[in-house]
Amino acid sequence: MVNENDVKAVLELIRPSLQADGGDVEFVSVDEEGVVAVELQGACKGCPMSQMTLANGVERILKSRVPGVTRVVPAK
Repeated sequence: MVNENDVKAVLELIRPSLQADGGDVEFVSVDEEGVVAVELQGACKGCPMSQMTLANGVERILKSRVPGVTRVVPAK
């Protein structure tokens, strides 16, 4: 089971990079399969590169730092 507090702590490390570009990220949930849902905010929300930000940025970092994370998806 993925520790929600660990996910939130890592998102706090990622947040300044996103904020520097006018965006942000907010934790929404994590399920029993290790899928983390986040909401991109600010400039990131409508950015055409947001999927790349999730996959190559947020997901890569979370998977490397939080045991059990399998994917990061945008919140619905």
